[in-house]
Amino acid sequence: QVQLEEESGGGLVQPGGSLRLSCTASGSSLWSYVLGWYRQAPGKQRELVAETTNDLDTKSADSVKGRFALSRDRDNSKNTVTVTLEMSNLKPEDTAVYYCNARRVGAPYQDFWGQGTQVTVSS
Repeated sequence: QVQLEEESGGGLVQPGGSLRLSCTASGSSLWSYVLGWYRQAPGKQRELVAETTNDLDTKSADSVKGRFALSRDRDNSKNTVTVTLEMSNLKPEDTAVYYCNARRVGAPYQDFWGQGTQVTVSS
């Protein structure tokens, strides 16, 4: 079981602005989970923004490459892992609810979601 806590980081920003989203995962065997962020805009399907493995193998959507950066940091003292999505040069099309995700690699399949945070890019 994995618990995901999304720290407040969303909000309203003007085009060209920046935001940072952080999510802390706690639980067992976090090394076996791919951690990342998805987003869902109104009327659209949820889509991958960026994700990273324990080996820091990172994948991101073409639409955010060069603008968003994902990092993964482990805190051994707390047995937690934090994934941080640094978003820059934000565009109106980045407006969506952003969800933190933890997906287990291998069997049994396990998939956990954060509660979601709104990001609105508008002038």
